[in-house]
Amino acid sequence: MSASTVSRPVVTRFAPSPTGYLHIGGARTALFNWLYARHHGGKFLLRIEDTDRARSTKEAIDAILDGMRWLGLNWDGHEYYQSQFWSRHAEVAHRLLERGAAYRCYMTQEELAEQREKAKAERKPFRISSPWRDIEEEQDKPYVIRLKAPREGETVIDDQVQGRVTVQNAEIDDFILLRSDGTPTYMLAVVVDDHDMGVTHVIRGDDHLNNAFRQLAIIRAMGWPEPTYAHVPLIHGPDGAKLSKRHGAMGVEAYRDELGLLPEAVGNYLLRLGWGHGDDEIISRDQAIEWFDLPQVGKSPSRFDFKKLENLNGHYIREADDQRLAELVAPQLELSDAQQTLLVRAMPELKARAHTLHELADGARFLVAERPLKIDEAAGALLTDEGRQTLASAHAKLVALANWDVPALEAAIREVAEGTGVKLGKLAQPLRAALTGRTTSPGIFDVLSLLGREESLGRIADQMEPNA
Repeated sequence: MSASTVSRPVVTRFAPSPTGYLHIGGARTALFNWLYARHHGGKFLLRIEDTDRARSTKEAIDAILDGMRWLGLNWDGHEYYQSQFWSRHAEVAHRLLERGAAYRCYMTQEELAEQREKAKAERKPFRISSPWRDIEEEQDKPYVIRLKAPREGETVIDDQVQGRVTVQNAEIDDFILLRSDGTPTYMLAVVVDDHDMGVTHVIRGDDHLNNAFRQLAIIRAMGWPEPTYAHVPLIHGPDGAKLSKRHGAMGVEAYRDELGLLPEAVGNYLLRLGWGHGDDEIISRDQAIEWFDLPQVGKSPSRFDFKKLENLNGHYIREADDQRLAELVAPQLELSDAQQTLLVRAMPELKARAHTLHELADGARFLVAERPLKIDEAAGALLTDEGRQTLASAHAKLVALANWDVPALEAAIREVAEGTGVKLGKLAQPLRAALTGRTTSPGIFDVLSLLGREESLGRIADQMEPNA
């Protein structure tokens, strides 16, 4: 940690660009920043970097804010919008001019292209060599403001994740701070905003590591406190390549809406992508706040495993409140109030076998299906002549049943199995097919209990005839 940040309260920030959805890598960056701030009792700020007006959209901004709220990543105060601070960015660029740390560059596109071609021909990295670097006299023609980057020595960053990283200053070119139309570049805007917002720790993807050396040059030229940097390895797909759309990478809202995942499962999974606490896999948000720190962040990229995420989501579904789960899946089922109550009552049995909210909703459809029940192909194969005879025996026994509770239902069905010489499992198969239309469901006694006497007997009777 740099000496300038030791005594300052921790302030982190998440600064997405609203040119698309909040992708999963960005969500992890936000999570790490949020946890670090909460762990150290500091502040977590949100800054929307909307300076690309052509590509920034309100829909994208809304998606980012919605995704953050869904993940429970509340930010302190209001969100900031970078475009509001353009005049401040320009002010700093001109202050750097006054300090002799920047200069007006009047090079034309043709001159730049010529230098670029020369470097290519000589097989050298392209570095701007402006004849205006040491000329202070103003010209009556368009110009940009460039940083007068140091040419001697080296810049060292003690990164909290990557360790000590060194770059020769000769590799840092005189990059643009202010464009010819007076708008700031990303490199300048980020530094000014971080300083003005009091950011002490810059935690972001390691694809920004090279930017840190350029941004540090601006910070030092202004004499500002240096932030502590932590550049986290990117998330890769199962094949080891950078996570992309071809791996199924999508916005956070798709994990909720398309995949049917719970926010606590996604948060837990993202936490474990690149950070660990011993062998712990299931980590609550309170534990994460208590345990999270940067030294435990790994240096190697993590591989995204959708199956592992789905299994983790299954754990959180089993742990979730039944009423909450019912409310989450109800929109997929179009339930009446009575059916909603039934869904809550059935939830302990339904959630035991579901990995996603979509599976949970699908598993609950038999509860609200209308008669005659639609039987799928696999279940239909169980309704043979022998299977229907079994249904008739079960129906006769159940009709005479005085109590319709799980113990009484279990005793009755077991009596039918013993009386017909059929194993209980084999008896349950055609019963399940008749009652749910499927070959999988909660336990057959629970199914009978949940559906109730009238509905259960009606569904069994519907399938007792060959032409049902």
